[in-house]
Amino acid sequence: MNEPTTTPSTLPKRPRPPWLLLLIGLAFLMPLFFLQGVALGLEAKIGALPSTAIAAIVAALGAWAAYTFYVRRFEDLPATEFGRSGAGLELAAGLALGLAVFTAAISTLSAMGVYRITGLGTAQALVLPVLLSVGAAVLEETVFRGVLFRLVEAWGGTSMGLAVSSALFGLGHAMNPQATLIGVVAIVFEAGIMLAAAFMLTRRLWLAIGLHAGWNIAEGGIFGVRVSGLPSRGLLNGELVGPEWLTGGEFGAEASFVAVIYCVALGGLLLAMAVRRGRLVRPSWKRSEPGSAAA
Repeated sequence: MNEPTTTPSTLPKRPRPPWLLLLIGLAFLMPLFFLQGVALGLEAKIGALPSTAIAAIVAALGAWAAYTFYVRRFEDLPATEFGRSGAGLELAAGLALGLAVFTAAISTLSAMGVYRITGLGTAQALVLPVLLSVGAAVLEETVFRGVLFRLVEAWGGTSMGLAVSSALFGLGHAMNPQATLIGVVAIVFEAGIMLAAAFMLTRRLWLAIGLHAGWNIAEGGIFGVRVSGLPSRGLLNGELVGPEWLTGGEFGAEASFVAVIYCVALGGLLLAMAVRRGRLVRPSWKRSEPGSAAA
């Protein structure tokens, strides 16, 4: 993977406080969640495929355009988080990791008798989950890692960036259908940390986007189980049967203890790699000391 083109401790050139930059960045990006929902709501009028495609385009291209404009205009920095060089490799690596880690989790659940296949879907059934996954991955990673994690980390250090972005990512899923406390906590520890670690490793969004999308595609598009409380059909029709701590309940397999273990392990590996590459950042108030830019 390419080395980052900016240092993780770089603060915006313009003398705006981090809290103000956070508000401005979120003001540009958060309306896209509403527009994405509006597009999905057109299903009854124009059909599921067109409405889902529009929603994916609004989320993905909208996130890229809004983030790029915000960073250049208000931080006076290039939007290197969406840099093109090496993007394909990082995106492909993320997709492979996401598919692999969920496949490992669901295979374990199958071996335990918790997951079982109830029928076969069609290749066409994979299209909608892929579109939904890509749109959600680009928009959510831009908001939670590109803006929240990056700016909080630049001011308060890596530990604070991880804590704040992971907690808010979990709380954001509390608004999903069938959300549970177990599901929210699971998202905080498995996805919040794992995806932030993917961003830390490259200092770009592509690896995290691929990992996020790959996980969702495997979950809903291939194995046909709920994605964050939302029902899905894919290449397989599957169901989870057993205690909630194993199945994840109505929220889906990502709230399963097994999925949490696999994701925490992968997140820990990515964090260790980031540490070895010197990606940790000290709080801004400690970086005045010589040689203290990174932990």
